[in-house]
Amino acid sequence: MLRAQRERRGRPLAVAVAAAAVMLASGWGVAAARTSRPLAAPSGTATFAEIPGAPPNYIFPLSPIQYFNINNFDQFQYLMFRPLYWFGVGAKPVLNQSLSLADLPIYSDGGRVVTITLKPYRWSNGDPVTSRDVEFWMNLVTANKADWAGYVPGDYPDNVRAFRVLSPTRFSMTLTRPFGSFWFTYNELSQLTPIPQRAWDKTSTTAPIGNYDMTAKGAVAVYTYLAKQASQLATYATNPLWQVVDGPWHLTQFNTLGNVEFAPNPDYSGPVRPRLAHIVEVPFTNDTAEFNAVRAGELTYGYLPTQDISQIPYLRRRGYQVVPWIAWEISYFLTNYTNPTAAPILKQLYIRQAMESLIDQPAYVRDIYKGYGYANYGPVPIKPQSPYVTPLERDGAYPYNPAHARALLRAHGWTVHPNGVTSCARPGAGAGRCGAGIASGAGLQFPLYYYAGVVAEAQVMEAMKSSFSYAGIDLMLKGVPGNELTTEEVPCDKKTGTGCSWVFTDPGYWYFAPDYYPTGGEIYGCGSGSNPGGYCNPTNQSNIARSHASNSLQALYSYENFLTLNLPTLFVPVPDNTISVISDHLHGAVPQNPLTTILPENWTLSG
Repeated sequence: MLRAQRERRGRPLAVAVAAAAVMLASGWGVAAARTSRPLAAPSGTATFAEIPGAPPNYIFPLSPIQYFNINNFDQFQYLMFRPLYWFGVGAKPVLNQSLSLADLPIYSDGGRVVTITLKPYRWSNGDPVTSRDVEFWMNLVTANKADWAGYVPGDYPDNVRAFRVLSPTRFSMTLTRPFGSFWFTYNELSQLTPIPQRAWDKTSTTAPIGNYDMTAKGAVAVYTYLAKQASQLATYATNPLWQVVDGPWHLTQFNTLGNVEFAPNPDYSGPVRPRLAHIVEVPFTNDTAEFNAVRAGELTYGYLPTQDISQIPYLRRRGYQVVPWIAWEISYFLTNYTNPTAAPILKQLYIRQAMESLIDQPAYVRDIYKGYGYANYGPVPIKPQSPYVTPLERDGAYPYNPAHARALLRAHGWTVHPNGVTSCARPGAGAGRCGAGIASGAGLQFPLYYYAGVVAEAQVMEAMKSSFSYAGIDLMLKGVPGNELTTEEVPCDKKTGTGCSWVFTDPGYWYFAPDYYPTGGEIYGCGSGSNPGGYCNPTNQSNIARSHASNSLQALYSYENFLTLNLPTLFVPVPDNTISVISDHLHGAVPQNPLTTILPENWTLSG
């Protein structure tokens, strides 16, 4: 927020007012999108390219960490199941009043109570979307929060003291303490997704619909049943559960390879009804196969791999527009502080500083991404332009400097072996030593898993392996498919050995969705569901808490600058999310939502 907004006890305050000056002249805050209704029956089919090696594989909109990604949320689940509040207007990651299922929240009692009124939406089976559907979501999350990737200890649902259904269209939440209205709306209410209680509140396929979720035991049983159904991918298009939707689309075909087809939901209640008859999502194992499909005219909406930038003039002659898709994201290597062997080394800040000093971000953007990307030195998105970025993060605290990296290691007791493996010569804690828990002879040799199938990413990994070798740090690269990579990214369980072998992974990017205000509690908070590496720092915890409680940007800046210096993960450059290749016959796809969601109900085909 750009300034704090004083709130008076007992006087309700809409978040639009509480955040009124949040984004000043930049237009950030709450906005409405233009909407329109179709003039004719839906017609035409658009084909959309999925992320290579990462087809959608989870339909239940209450996802554990291994399914918490854009291929499941923004380009699959959201087409069928709408969140309570929709975000993204044009190219800005702001609250979209028009497409939200509820009116703006009203805050009262000094920020301790929030009251929400639902709009008149209906499920595809004819039932209205009610407060009870929101309560159903709330009960399932509360009873199963350890299985939900959005869970941050102390945040939602822990910070909700009471949930009250006031009427079928109104409910209130009493909070554990006052919170900044902007943060609570953008990062907490944003995560609520009404789900159809009168269709899903059951504990088995043959059980009657009940109110099982009203007890913790019952909510666990319902969640277990729904999660098991969601694990049966081959039944997605035929299981009656998943046909009860409130979004503009319903699933008609799905297979385990990722071939997906949607048709319009004829009972959609929103302001923009689909104008296409079908949306087909097409899987690819790698970006070369995808681009071959673009060249063959098999895709309406695809993407251009970075290594094929020279093909832009050809594509334009063939009737495509080429549009970079700038996303609300950061990019980093996940760091496993729970790995028994590597953790003592990784916990040394000077080690992370040396590594960050070996990442030549400007060169990778220039030479590999061909200028379609930008350097990224901290925890807050640099693009799209926003008031959130500090000069320290924008300029970077640890620019590329191999000599500095080598000097840091030598000063802390390491014998540096360029093009070999640097080893600890002075073990133990204290000045000039390697650090507590690091044994004599320990080497700087770490596995790094990354997404396979994207040529530019493989090139960055190889370039980074080379530059790390200047300081004797050996990165052992392993490219794996996207969905396999996410199964690696879990905390170490010493009893089973699960999650103990990985040290660094390149998970791609963190999109700030559905936590749109970039305070980072989900990825850097102690015990957070999307913090599988186990980073935990008390100063950072305090900074996060202040950014949640205040409507002032100064709290966010303190959080941002601390992590830019403390390096909870290694920050790496961000390529443009994709360089979209869109048929000239497809209308309504631009501007692209920076939160990576697609809205094919806006699309039409001509010619």
